[in-house]
Amino acid sequence: MWNPEFDYVERRPATAPGWHRSFCLKLTRWRGTRDVPALMLALDRGGSCKGVVYRLPAEDHFGQLGRLMRREIDANPPTNVPRWIWVETSDGPLRALAFVAAPDGKAYAGRLPLDQVAQTLARAAGHWGSSAQYLFRTVSMLEESGIRDRNLWHVQDLVAQHIKASTGGTQRS
Repeated sequence: MWNPEFDYVERRPATAPGWHRSFCLKLTRWRGTRDVPALMLALDRGGSCKGVVYRLPAEDHFGQLGRLMRREIDANPPTNVPRWIWVETSDGPLRALAFVAAPDGKAYAGRLPLDQVAQTLARAAGHWGSSAQYLFRTVSMLEESGIRDRNLWHVQDLVAQHIKASTGGTQRS
């Protein structure tokens, strides 16, 4: 959400009924390693998720979608799968392409306790940066968009506690 990596001409708030934002995908690269796997957000079944939808420019739909697919789908078979879903906006319902967790996928971690999620995010890092940074950027973008996800704010607090505990409460310069 904070780094779409495609061109768009509009973004607007939307709610995806029947889906919730969840750290349910296990990563062994990008923001994690095989030794210290990370967790990535995806839409998982149940609940409701407030977020944003993007409208692509009239030209080059396939090029923009190709960029998105190459970034989001890297496993065969994928666990983060593209799916058309209905979202609600202030202008009425829209069909939107979303990436949802496939419960039968190899990288599906399922619904984890928030403290376990926080502990994982506090420790994991890879060549794209840390999982804590990923969480911070996501929470910041949601806040900038006027969206408050109480679970993510709680996870962010827990991650900060884990990091503080692991560093003995000292801050590095």
